[in-house]
Amino acid sequence: MSTPPQPPQQPAVPPQPTAYPYPTPQSPQPGPFYAQPTVIGQPAVQPLPGQFGQPGAQPGNPYAQAAQFGPAAPVPASGGGGAGKAVLWAAVGAVVASAAWAAGVLLVGGKGDSADLRGYSAPSDMCSSADYSSFKGEYPEGDSSPAKTSLKNAALDESYCSLGLKKTGSSYADAYLSMQLDLHKKTDPGPEFTATWKNYGDSHTGYDVSTVSGIGDEAYLVSQDTTSGSSSSGSRYATLAVRDGSVTYTMSYSVYLSSYDQDKNPPSLSQVDGWLKQDAKSTLGRLRG
Repeated sequence: MSTPPQPPQQPAVPPQPTAYPYPTPQSPQPGPFYAQPTVIGQPAVQPLPGQFGQPGAQPGNPYAQAAQFGPAAPVPASGGGGAGKAVLWAAVGAVVASAAWAAGVLLVGGKGDSADLRGYSAPSDMCSSADYSSFKGEYPEGDSSPAKTSLKNAALDESYCSLGLKKTGSSYADAYLSMQLDLHKKTDPGPEFTATWKNYGDSHTGYDVSTVSGIGDEAYLVSQDTTSGSSSSGSRYATLAVRDGSVTYTMSYSVYLSSYDQDKNPPSLSQVDGWLKQDAKSTLGRLRG
């Protein structure tokens, strides 16, 4: 999802990886590798000479080799005590529980089986697929080399475009526009989408957030205006973020002003907000089958 540009920060130095897990692994204790099972109320099974880890094993003794993994746990006789039955039923219960868990995984499936994509498809070229015609009245000159990317994956389909907006006669971009569509095929984007955009003002100072109705399941408009009265410095920024089922779409506009810029009269945020709503709604209609 698009987010407002933030001032550069010195990246924190990440912790250096280590080849060993924490805590430091300890050396194994000497002795047999396989503990012998015991049953309450019965004497422990004593290893026979020649078993693995015991002295007396001969390389040529087939019986010693066959017994190297230790004897099987003794099965309680039908007339045995309650302790023996408890051990047996505990083992049976573990098998049943494992089978039930596996069946549940197969029957329920993952989030990807129920992703609500609502017929959307992510185009390979978002720049030519998205509608941003509302901005062309203010910025009629096209971008000859916009940036575009696309991704097709079992978990996520994504399409992105970033382009410069030029007024008539401008040699360089006067403003910038970006669009991004994400099809979340394995996860539910709803909770994180709401947390990110509805509460954007809680984590970013100076931004206004408003709820937009009539577009998707939920939509939020995030904006900021730091220009001075003469429009000779500062910036104007606006993002419309939309979620429709398991699909998210963001459309962002930004303009940065300085004494070197040719454009001294950028559109107001109220104008930009209207353009974003109109074009986002049109774009989502195009991309939905």
